[in-house]
Amino acid sequence: MHIYKMCLHFSTFVCVFQFFVLCHGMLQLAQLLVSGYLKGSITTIEKRYGFSSQKSGLLAAFNEVGNTVLIVFVSFFGSRVHRPRCIGIGAMIASVGVFLIALPHFISNEYITDSNNSDSGLCKSPNISKQTCDQEKTDSHLGVYPILLLGQLLLGIGGVPIQPFGISYIDDYAEKRNSPFYLGILFAVTVIGPAFGYMMSSVLLRFYVDIDKMSSSYLNLKNDDPRWVGAWWLGFLMAATLLLLTSLPYLFFPRKMSREVYQKSNLTLRNPIYLLVVLAQVNLAAMVAGLATFMGKFIERQFAQTASFSNMMMGGLNIPSAMLGIMAGGVILRKLGLTVRSSAAMCMVAVFVSIMFAIPLLFIGCPTNKVSGITYNVSSQQCSNACSCSDEAFNPVCGSDGVEFLSPCHAGCKTVIPDKEKGLNYMNCECVASTGSPGSAFPGPCGNKCSNRLIPFMILSSITCFVASLSHTTSFMMILRTVTPEDKSFALGIQFMLFRVLAFLPAPVLYGRAIDTACILWGKKCNKTTSCSYYDLDLFRHR
Repeated sequence: MHIYKMCLHFSTFVCVFQFFVLCHGMLQLAQLLVSGYLKGSITTIEKRYGFSSQKSGLLAAFNEVGNTVLIVFVSFFGSRVHRPRCIGIGAMIASVGVFLIALPHFISNEYITDSNNSDSGLCKSPNISKQTCDQEKTDSHLGVYPILLLGQLLLGIGGVPIQPFGISYIDDYAEKRNSPFYLGILFAVTVIGPAFGYMMSSVLLRFYVDIDKMSSSYLNLKNDDPRWVGAWWLGFLMAATLLLLTSLPYLFFPRKMSREVYQKSNLTLRNPIYLLVVLAQVNLAAMVAGLATFMGKFIERQFAQTASFSNMMMGGLNIPSAMLGIMAGGVILRKLGLTVRSSAAMCMVAVFVSIMFAIPLLFIGCPTNKVSGITYNVSSQQCSNACSCSDEAFNPVCGSDGVEFLSPCHAGCKTVIPDKEKGLNYMNCECVASTGSPGSAFPGPCGNKCSNRLIPFMILSSITCFVASLSHTTSFMMILRTVTPEDKSFALGIQFMLFRVLAFLPAPVLYGRAIDTACILWGKKCNKTTSCSYYDLDLFRHR
């Protein structure tokens, strides 16, 4: 039965309208859950398929390509089409794109590591197998990257009508006094989507990538091992299913409701307030797009944490702080009944204060690890010359002298014995400094011994997120109050198009490129450059 008729015996307008707000909150939650999950999994996908940060940044931003091409055209017809039905069809297309993003896992061969062979990587032991190289060639021929880009493209195309049509539909039929409240709730709920995405990636990346293939190649690996690759694909299947389910109610909403308040104002594109607010939002959006893509990687590398833990920090602290800021901004706007001028002042103060809290983040971080042959004793690696170590070997070990090595071979280790605490203990390591006999080494990086700095970093970044987010609902209401109702969808379409062209599309690529310039050792596999193995952490932080 038509939803409109189902609500007939209640307050028809209020029932349908509030149900639409609920459905739109759930849909945007599902849509942005995909965004959060992708950003939380980006370093894992990067490691699995050997992408650079710039390449993974382009992948993260590529959904904006399809969105940018269509959003102005679609939004222009916002007042002439069945907006709820367009939203539902778009969400279905987006769900197909998300299913497609998970496809490379099912057409790729098993991800092979040498973790089951305890002798692998020792001095004079083979460090890479022909089987691994043959598999690498097979995976590259499958065109994994184009498939991921196509999935992102469909996700962007499907998402075109969701925000401009949804926001304009809500603002058209809400009372002017209550519109900021409804939009504040909507924006806050949608912020939960990325938070859920990061938290979901935190959980799922603890499972090995080939868990569905009953792989035995990870039996000796833990999720803090630098060779670990988590089940990145699993979350995309869940998110695509949720996105499909939340799209269905939109097929039954009416094209128009019984109440619509019109307000005369300036033409959209000649409105200086509209243009200046959008350009200000673009600057903030560019920062958010870059940080959302790589903040998890930053925490992972800077403070020597796992990808799972880094995503938990993002989803459990930073994004909820932004959600509270958005809600608080909507409440302030509603309680004080701010004019456009006072709203602008509130936005300016919020952004200025957030910058003050953000500046110290430039100085909170950890020093680069001592890695033999890279950042430490660069010219004195003669001790392992006789070991015939592969320059593609990457199985980090920490020597008893506190220096990290690329592999047991690079540490000159000749034997290995079981160890109850560390799993393995590499012995007779010629390159590990010790008094008397050769030193020893344990699996895994040495760490930078400054993880205690993570707490003040997260506190300051969360406060920054909260304060900056106070301007979110306020700036949107400034736009909605300075354009005519029939131009709202078009104005929002122009806004989101500028977001994509000037912020969401270029920012992750530029951030990725900047991060790549801080790399001091690129990984290699089968004579191909893969993802970065080590960064200069000071440069990474400043970039």
